[in-house]
Amino acid sequence: MSAEAHPEVIVRPVRDVDAEALGRVHAKCWHETYDHLISKAVLENVSPRRMAELWTHWAAQGEEYRMSAALVDGEIVGFVGSGPARDDDAPAARELYFIYLLAQWHSTGLGQQLFDAAVDQGEPLYLWVAEDNPRAHRFYTRNGFHLDGASQREPFLGEEILEVRFVR
Repeated sequence: MSAEAHPEVIVRPVRDVDAEALGRVHAKCWHETYDHLISKAVLENVSPRRMAELWTHWAAQGEEYRMSAALVDGEIVGFVGSGPARDDDAPAARELYFIYLLAQWHSTGLGQQLFDAAVDQGEPLYLWVAEDNPRAHRFYTRNGFHLDGASQREPFLGEEILEVRFVR
């Protein structure tokens, strides 16, 4: 299905029955997003089943967590999650944990719909993103974020990624 075919697009809260589909999409998004940052051998070990187990946990979080899925013609193609800040030195009370969208749906406006489902307009927020992810940097800048100078090396699948912090 192409983005030009006028598919039915829905962004809705994650449901526990979504875990398996979310696991598959999550694993594929990691391959599409991090193939230039993480070794192929490590990425090949990303298990959709393990990701589904994580989603079973995340879907059961309290109301202060906002987890939404993007569906195109009934199939999950992306997801977003935000919730209470996890860092001791958090620059805002709310953190955007993740937003992923299958590459074929980039530049369709669906990423913005996901973002809007996870946070309130103008809400103070922060997030960590790979330093070498210019597409994400442009997206967050368009949404009012700026780099605050903080960075960290984050363990990721047995390797490390340098992350930078965006704040709005």
